[in-house]
Amino acid sequence: MSEKRETSRSEIARQRRADRARNEIQQTGRRASKPVMPVTSRVTQSYVVTKPRRAAQKNRRFTSAIGVPDGLLSRGSLRLPRVQAGWRLTSSLVAVSLAVLIYLVLTLPFFHVPAATVLGNDRISGEDINAVLGVTGQSIFTIKPEDLAVRLRMNYPDLASVEVKAYLPNHVYVTVSERQPLILWQQDDAYTWVDSMGVAFHPRGSADGLVSVIGLSIPPSGAAAMSDPLVPPAFMQKELVDAILALAPAVPADSTMIYDSSDGLGWKDSRGWTVFFGTGTDTMALKIQVYQTLANSLVERGTIPQFISVQYPEAPYYRMNDDQSSETRTDDGQ
Repeated sequence: MSEKRETSRSEIARQRRADRARNEIQQTGRRASKPVMPVTSRVTQSYVVTKPRRAAQKNRRFTSAIGVPDGLLSRGSLRLPRVQAGWRLTSSLVAVSLAVLIYLVLTLPFFHVPAATVLGNDRISGEDINAVLGVTGQSIFTIKPEDLAVRLRMNYPDLASVEVKAYLPNHVYVTVSERQPLILWQQDDAYTWVDSMGVAFHPRGSADGLVSVIGLSIPPSGAAAMSDPLVPPAFMQKELVDAILALAPAVPADSTMIYDSSDGLGWKDSRGWTVFFGTGTDTMALKIQVYQTLANSLVERGTIPQFISVQYPEAPYYRMNDDQSSETRTDDGQ
């Protein structure tokens, strides 16, 4: 009897397991036979994008940094905002930064030039040069050295060269070279200084050792310098300047050199006549020697002419007061 009961119980257990397995198979079949909802996609092509591994860390939690115990905050309740900066935002930030930078460099007193430092000047004061430059109070970033050099030379012809340099934060240095006057030219109640190249400029202060010349005629002007367009046209030819400097040592202390376009350079001698030597420099020493010989001969003979010309040393002549006659000097002085 006991064996039958045990047999029936085991059979019942096996039957239950078989029924349970059959039910699970039937339910699985019914779920598999259910129709699937249709899915419509607007994308014509599909792309598989693999997310980077670090994307899992995009929502990082910070709980201990604010001093709150970890248990009082729920997991994932505090996250950093995710900021996406596009090219428009970046360009806007760059433009604003540049605008602020330009405003600062133009307005900060730290970059404003107090005054230009002038070097090499003698007769032209630094105040006059700064007045022409006009850089006082300007930002160093607006200074254009080349334009300042041109402006200065156009206002002061007596400047032979100008060099302007600007340094941060607010320094401007101007190095000038002034023309050296050699001749004091006087004509029609006016006078000017002339340098070795024949350039005339306004006298400033005083200068020693100038050769005074009274112009009875306008001297021939010199050619403009082709290498430097800022050099003013020469007031007189350089050959005339050289002739004046060559004749100057022979002018008596009580006389002043004169210039006439037809007869050249000369002076009014205190003994009663006017002598001219022309403008050639090659034979100027010979002309002076011939004149001294002729003048001594005339004085010894008691002859006082009105005019003497040694423009051509091989044929000097003089003119008397009474009949304005000319007389050519001979080898024996007659």
